[in-house]
Amino acid sequence: MTSYKTLLRQTIVAASLSAPLFWAVGCTKNFDEINTNKTKVTTIGAGEIPYLFSKAQSAGILSQYTYQVGENLFSDQYAQYFACVATYFPSDRFVIRMDWLQGPWTQLYTEVVPQLKTIMTSADVNSAEYALASIWWVYSFHRWTDYVGPIPYFKAGEPATSVAYDAQDKIYDDFFKRLAAASAVLKAKSTEKPFGAFDLMYGGDATKWMKFANTLRLRLALRISKVDPARAKTEAEAAVAGGVLTTSPDDDALVIRSTKGNDGNGLSIMSDWNEFRMSAAMESVLKGYEDPRLPTYFLPAVKTNTYEGLRNGLATTQLTETINTADYNSHVGQRWTSTGLATPQNVMATAESYFLRAEGAVNGWAMGGTAKDFYNKGIAMSMAQWGVTDAAAISAYQNSAKTPIAPNDYLKSAPLSNIPVAWGSTEAIQREQIGTQKWLALFPDGFEGWAEYRRTRFPKLYPVVNSDNPDIPAGGVLRRIPILLVEQQTNAVEAKKAEALIGGPDKVTTPLWWDKN
Repeated sequence: MTSYKTLLRQTIVAASLSAPLFWAVGCTKNFDEINTNKTKVTTIGAGEIPYLFSKAQSAGILSQYTYQVGENLFSDQYAQYFACVATYFPSDRFVIRMDWLQGPWTQLYTEVVPQLKTIMTSADVNSAEYALASIWWVYSFHRWTDYVGPIPYFKAGEPATSVAYDAQDKIYDDFFKRLAAASAVLKAKSTEKPFGAFDLMYGGDATKWMKFANTLRLRLALRISKVDPARAKTEAEAAVAGGVLTTSPDDDALVIRSTKGNDGNGLSIMSDWNEFRMSAAMESVLKGYEDPRLPTYFLPAVKTNTYEGLRNGLATTQLTETINTADYNSHVGQRWTSTGLATPQNVMATAESYFLRAEGAVNGWAMGGTAKDFYNKGIAMSMAQWGVTDAAAISAYQNSAKTPIAPNDYLKSAPLSNIPVAWGSTEAIQREQIGTQKWLALFPDGFEGWAEYRRTRFPKLYPVVNSDNPDIPAGGVLRRIPILLVEQQTNAVEAKKAEALIGGPDKVTTPLWWDKN
């Protein structure tokens, strides 16, 4: 049985266990007694609250078995971090398998939302605990609204047989309000340790959470910079003034993982199933720049002992060609092999804050420095994150005139681009350089990599070779995930209403609210 079938079964089981059970019971004087679960926790006390936060953190970034069907088979490939070598997966050719997404979607609404709602209902609105829950609420939801667009948001977690969808601009407005409020609270409570060791990311460090909140606010400000530039500027400048991630790797946001309870690192659990490999886009850039991060991100191909990638969207027949098979292409790096289930899962890196500030500076926003300095600092921070500390090597990379190369792939593809690492002389080059280096630094976060590609169109990724989706031609850009089938089946009335909030047909070719390309 393939890993896909195993995962699908586990996804269905998980979804069924988290759904309400309705029992048909005949008339009986013992109705209340029969329908009372004597082992159920009916009251959530202060002692249970920290556990709820840990659960929300673990599930919010997709746990061990939902990572593949929520991220790797979708945004990881659309961001072209990886390409698929398995002939039985059509997702690399733009086929949206709604049954795969059901588990991750359900996880958000059953393992993140209720937990955070409970915390925010029980905690004082001005407490550090409320602030952390509110920040994680934004983080968890922004990934899904940037997949689909309108989603159930304001009424999420409330008892109801159907839940209304909300427009993405309204959701983003709430994001900014929550992050601003949370940052202010944490600034005033910097010595507190909210949730303590139950906080799987920062161990209750309020100051680091404040920086994380402001960097997330900066990320979202750049996201809306083409659709609402005035609001974007205001939010970005306020975020930087409030204090963003600045020290690497100490400030990097990573969620602790465990080998117990199906809580392992999602990328690690699936890495040895031999279903994905380095993309040709990554090969072109990493090898062309002689990037020191290459041996950390990927392993040499088994058969050639060289770093090799393949184009996204190869047809089933093309994937049987020897050069496209798993042993002839690069596996994800040692950090994420199956022995690394306890490897912390990437959430946000300090390097990203510098690239965001670099782009903001190019926009003319008050970011506290120059675009060039932020760009070079972002490179240095990303290098440090992945263990590259040789100052001379980092400086040589920052000032390199090397450009992406033609990957040694099946289609004899051209170089991905002709831009060097060294800071360019024109705004057009600078924007592409920032986008390309940020794409490299975001690895392996496909959620964010795909979102940023749709927003900026950087780096200039290769056209997908074949499309099996009738709504999008080969070489086209997939803009969003349609409203999920499970929602059309179980929340049909509201899902139908949500189509009016999309801004176009409920198809993969309709851009999101902030996507103005």
